[in-house]
Amino acid sequence: MPHEFLDYASKMYYEGTPILSDEEFDRLASQQNYNKVGSASLKEGTLIHYQPMYSLQKCFDIDNPPFPVTKDIVSTPKLDGAAVSLLYVDGNFEVGLTRGDGKVGQDITEKLRFLVPNKLNLNGVVQITGEVAAPKSIENARNYAAGALNLKSFEEFSERDLTFFAYDIYPNIEDTYKETMVSLYDMGFKTVFTNDVTDFPQDGIVYRMNNYSQFIEAGYTAHHPRGAFALKEQKSGITTILQDVVWQVGKSGIVSPVAILDPVNIDGATVSRATLHNIKYIRELNLEIGCSVEVIRSGDIIPRVVRRV
Repeated sequence: MPHEFLDYASKMYYEGTPILSDEEFDRLASQQNYNKVGSASLKEGTLIHYQPMYSLQKCFDIDNPPFPVTKDIVSTPKLDGAAVSLLYVDGNFEVGLTRGDGKVGQDITEKLRFLVPNKLNLNGVVQITGEVAAPKSIENARNYAAGALNLKSFEEFSERDLTFFAYDIYPNIEDTYKETMVSLYDMGFKTVFTNDVTDFPQDGIVYRMNNYSQFIEAGYTAHHPRGAFALKEQKSGITTILQDVVWQVGKSGIVSPVAILDPVNIDGATVSRATLHNIKYIRELNLEIGCSVEVIRSGDIIPRVVRRV
C-alpha cells in the first residue's frame, strides 16, 4: 500500500498537482526504500516506521528518577498491550505497523482500520503512536491483544474485544503534551490522558516533560527518549528449583550462564530457563544446584533469577 500511494503521489507530482511536499515525499520514499523502478528490500510484510518507536527508560524508585519530577512533568498510566504506529497522509489513514524492533514493524494496516479513525482533519504526513489493549477481565490480556495482531482472519480480528489508545503524535501539533492529548481526543481517539483506563491492564506510570520544546531538546539515546521514563513496580517473584546451569553463546559471542528450572507459571507464561548474567552473579546469590530460587520476568518479558530463597 505505501508503494502504491507513492506511485500515485509521484504521478500527481509529474502531472503538476502534487499532493505531498518535496520534503514529505523524499522522507517517505527514503524510509520505504521506494524508487520508480524498484520496491522495498525489507522482509515481506514489514515496513519502516515514519518515526522510530523508542522504548522507555525504566525506573523502580521515584525518589531516584532520571530527571526531576517537577510540576512541569505530566504522568499517565502505562498500558500493558501491544504498541503500534499509524501513518496518516493528508488526513487519510495509510499504514499501520506493529512496533517490531522500533524501526521496522509488521504491516497490519487492514486490521487497524477496525480500531482507529480512517479520516482526520490534518494536512501533511503524521505518525500517531499508541497501544492496542484488551480489558484486564480477559485472561492474559496482553497476549490476547498482541496475538490478535497476528491473526490471519480479518473477521476474527474484528470480533476481538480491543481498544486503541493514542499516546503521542509526530510531529507534535501543540506546544504541550496535555494539549496534544486533548486534540487527539477531539479527533476521535481515546488517549491515556483523556480516558479512564481503569479496566485495562497497566504495568507502570509514564512520566514525561510536558513542554514539547524541552522534550525534543532533551534528545534521545539509541533506545529511549531522555525526556520520559516509566516507573515500574519491582514485582515479587515465583519460587522454583534450580535444576542445572548451562552455558550458551549469545549473538555477540559472549558466553553466559542460563538457569534450568523446574517449570513455573509467571504472568501466564511457562518459565523453565532464566538468565544468570555471569559467574560473579551466581556467586553473589550463592546459588547451588537443587536450591530454591525466586524468579521474575524482567520487564514482563525476560525471566531472571533474583535471589536464593
